[in-house]
Amino acid sequence: MKSRLLGSTMEVDGQSTLSLREFGCEQNLLSRPDGSASFVQGDTSVLAGVYGPAEVKVSKEIYDRATLEVVIQPKVGLAGVKERAREQCVRETCEAALLSTLHPRSSLSLVLQVVHDDGSLLSCSLNAACMALMDAGLPMGCLFCGVTCAIDPDGLIITDPTAQQEKNSRAVMTFAIDSAQRRVMMSSTKGSFSVNELQQCIAVSQRASEKIFQFYRDSVRRRYSKTL
Repeated sequence: MKSRLLGSTMEVDGQSTLSLREFGCEQNLLSRPDGSASFVQGDTSVLAGVYGPAEVKVSKEIYDRATLEVVIQPKVGLAGVKERAREQCVRETCEAALLSTLHPRSSLSLVLQVVHDDGSLLSCSLNAACMALMDAGLPMGCLFCGVTCAIDPDGLIITDPTAQQEKNSRAVMTFAIDSAQRRVMMSSTKGSFSVNELQQCIAVSQRASEKIFQFYRDSVRRRYSKTL
């Protein structure tokens, strides 16, 4: 079941415009994983698969919670330093959202395959991961979404930037926002920016998360309305 959200633009203040590209999502499209999802933001696309809970190696066993492993596979070639950094961001976010203590001494694996990268790749990966975890039926304390902001040389904040907009900007920030209280669960920043600009980007990301969480709800509602 595919769900799509057309791109939207909303003026936030004089220095930022909340503009999101078209979203698309499809859950349960792979047969082997316990949960899977494909998430599209503009021309950026990520495919996610969740495996587990399953038996864990003794060397990786944690007695009071599940062990989560995240693997990001690039479109071409082998994973490098950038992929490892993204894996850590996604893993920390998922660990904060999952109720992993309900599955002690077990293993959870999340595999993310980059299909196409046209900017905001980390936020798209976070969104794909959340939809895949939902499809797997794993217990979660809250949902989460990813929002990327870029600051151009004139100080304008761009949400959900393309690869070209990221290249031309002086700072790029990605935030993981929770669905319960709109708190920042994880942040990844690059470039130079002021404290005030950071606070503005967080506020814009929290506003943008409302649209993404509504898309989550609509996507799941459409899926199960067809099933039932």
